[in-house]
Amino acid sequence: MKLFEQAMRTRALEIFKYAEKCFHPCGIVTPMEFFHYQYAKGKIVVWVPKDFTINMNSGLKVLLDPRVKKIVIANPLRAPHGQRAVSAMQKEGTYDQAKDKFVPGENISQTASFVVSGSVDIGVGALSLALSPNMKDKGRYAEIPADEYPPIEQACVILSSSKNNEIAQQFLSYFKSATVGDLLGGYGFDVSGRANK
Repeated sequence: MKLFEQAMRTRALEIFKYAEKCFHPCGIVTPMEFFHYQYAKGKIVVWVPKDFTINMNSGLKVLLDPRVKKIVIANPLRAPHGQRAVSAMQKEGTYDQAKDKFVPGENISQTASFVVSGSVDIGVGALSLALSPNMKDKGRYAEIPADEYPPIEQACVILSSSKNNEIAQQFLSYFKSATVGDLLGGYGFDVSGRANK
């Protein structure tokens, strides 16, 4: 959110990708400010460092295991993945018992780095980062069913203030291609609702 706010103040970007379709309802921009394209839905996982031998078959209930002392989630006040982690825990009935173990990550990337470094015992984070080349061999994960949290709608916008609108449109056309859809699917994104128009 900080980067988006800066981009809107400086008008320094042509295209902005983000993980939540809430910017204009939140009052950050008006609906006329940008062209919006939803390209995928993100997913969240319970994720542990590779050497932590805890059984994750119970999903979010693993957070209540007495061996788990520190849990990282992205800051739910600023990060959609953190908000969804809280929603999923509340639905599972684990939030009240787990919340005192939380170590807040500033964003989803910091959350991932806390997990793979072993700074925490477990995290709830983005499947796309758990599958990324530099992290996939450093931890184990269990996917949280998508019906346990509101959708994480990944989208991008072309700002109406863009000075290179034609190039931005070309990039967006490429981004809508099946090649990019396959790539995103390989990182665990749900691309079933992608439009290529």
